[in-house]
Amino acid sequence: MDVEAIKERHRWMWGLGDYADLSEALRPAAEALADACAVSAGQEVLDVAAGDGNFALACAREGARVVASDLAPGMVERGRARSEAEGFDIEWVEADVEELPFEDGRFDCVGSVFGAMIAPRPRVTAEELFRVVRPGGTVGMTAWTTEGFSADLFRLGRSYAPPTDGPLSDEWSVEENVRERFDGLAARFELQSRTLPWRFDSPEEMVSALGTSAPPWVAAKENLPAERWESLTSEARELADRWAGGKRPIELENEYALIVARKPG
Repeated sequence: MDVEAIKERHRWMWGLGDYADLSEALRPAAEALADACAVSAGQEVLDVAAGDGNFALACAREGARVVASDLAPGMVERGRARSEAEGFDIEWVEADVEELPFEDGRFDCVGSVFGAMIAPRPRVTAEELFRVVRPGGTVGMTAWTTEGFSADLFRLGRSYAPPTDGPLSDEWSVEENVRERFDGLAARFELQSRTLPWRFDSPEEMVSALGTSAPPWVAAKENLPAERWESLTSEARELADRWAGGKRPIELENEYALIVARKPG
């Protein structure tokens, strides 16, 4: 596995597109994680692989002091602009989840919403998340599962992407994997299955949104030959139509895992 090549691709890819529509679709999961981690006023919180800051902002609204980090410079710029526009004083840092630039035990809570799950070395990621949390603190994550519409959509997208030898992000949704990755790090953890609803007027609207707001799809649009892009979008429309049962507007349920762990005190 070429770890640095994977990270360089992530730095580039996750700066593509406008991201706002996808961010809004993912926001309920960030709010659910903040609730599950019991984030409260006065805590110091780190949002890892933060995107444009859904989890960071959810925690800031609770009165927490928040630092947000992301590997992609483009995401850090978006997040900083967004948090300033929404009136929250969030510190933004360009950082690799596998090598966080923070001292041991600094934060009361570290969370990552559909971000840390894509890091190439899961055990290294887990060690870093727990390293920067204080004894008795909380580590929270969300990750897509192997079931539901999103799982089928990701499988479709991967079939058109260059092959990779890294782990799949949905492996974080399997309890046995989490237990192995958190072994010796967590006093205990809980994994729950949740759903995140997506609603579009039509499959065509969904594909259009993916092509402008979801960085992997924006990358595919930029790099695939025209006929391959048309084939991908055609299959995506058919997939959404099947999951929606032909109804309009389309209502899609995306299954994800919500993980909350406690560091030993």
